[in-house]
Amino acid sequence: MLRVRIPLDLHAVATEGSAAFAFATPLRVRELLALAVREAIGARAPIDKFQRSVRRTLAGLAAGDFTVDIAGRHFTDPDAVVVCDGVVDVRFFLNHRNHRLHAGTER
Repeated sequence: MLRVRIPLDLHAVATEGSAAFAFATPLRVRELLALAVREAIGARAPIDKFQRSVRRTLAGLAAGDFTVDIAGRHFTDPDAVVVCDGVVDVRFFLNHRNHRLHAGTER
């Protein structure tokens, strides 16, 4: 499980004139996964490693290798929108087919 800090969308607060965006930020799953990758590899990791890791994570999601649980909801679509505030828990779950393949290689 990764705990990801959600950035405040000050532009939405200013342009919409609504304080609601100060309490919750709508993000696409792909944006949230990029934040999770940055959390996992560290802020000081080279940008090329970050970009490769994000591409691989999104490719794995698109291929159905795993699903993502964000604050208790499962997602398979990187373009789905999730509303987050403060800190959110992100979990990755292998699908059963891949889980059996990985379990077989560990023996």
